[in-house]
Amino acid sequence: MAHHLKNEILLKIENLTKLFGETLILDDISLEIKKGEVCAILGPSGCGKSTFLRCINGLEMINQGKIYFKGEDVALAEWRKIREKIGMVFQSYELFPHLNVLENIILAPLKVQKRKKEDVVSHALKLLKRVGLEEKRNSYPRELSGGQKQRVAIIRSLCMNPEMMLFDEVTASLDPEMVKEVLEVIRELASEGMTMILVTHEMKFAQNVADRVVFFDKGKIAEIASPKEFFTNPQSNIAKRFLNVFEF
Repeated sequence: MAHHLKNEILLKIENLTKLFGETLILDDISLEIKKGEVCAILGPSGCGKSTFLRCINGLEMINQGKIYFKGEDVALAEWRKIREKIGMVFQSYELFPHLNVLENIILAPLKVQKRKKEDVVSHALKLLKRVGLEEKRNSYPRELSGGQKQRVAIIRSLCMNPEMMLFDEVTASLDPEMVKEVLEVIRELASEGMTMILVTHEMKFAQNVADRVVFFDKGKIAEIASPKEFFTNPQSNIAKRFLNVFEF
């Protein structure tokens, strides 16, 4: 499903290598992500997918290789600035329990970006309305369902005006009926041309929303293909075995 792909490369990763102690987690990974592209990262558990996202966002230091965002070497950039442009949403929502929904969303734009409060609040409310949670703005995280918390976490990230979003298994800890409402938000972002990298186990969703599938195995990229090619005719044996587990 090709979105509005520009030819501009937003993120370029060259020979990324990551070790935890002696253990090689990411092994010489190179990948380019174009502006407006939705890239799904699939693979068995423990193959380095989440670590890969955390490296892109500066949450993990890398041992070797380079990451360029809009042509700038992120190692030389100020991480805070890069992080504002690359939003990340995790499996655990990481909302502050003592702040209500609106306070959770506006905290970073006010503190980090020093934006004007009335602008940030109106932006936040507009985003909340989009995901159908406007009436929850004064609720606390404990009063929300998992799906609502995850939508709030996505809005919190979007309120920073990122140019790219990373989603790390954002539906993994949700009940099945809540998965849909969260995927719906991501689908809408895709249709608006947001550049995204999704680590997901939702195969149907990856098939429908991604422009490209990148299949990881043991810290390496085993295969890159269009969703159609990947799901109908995977090239590597490991991908074939992986897909056999899922019903299509």
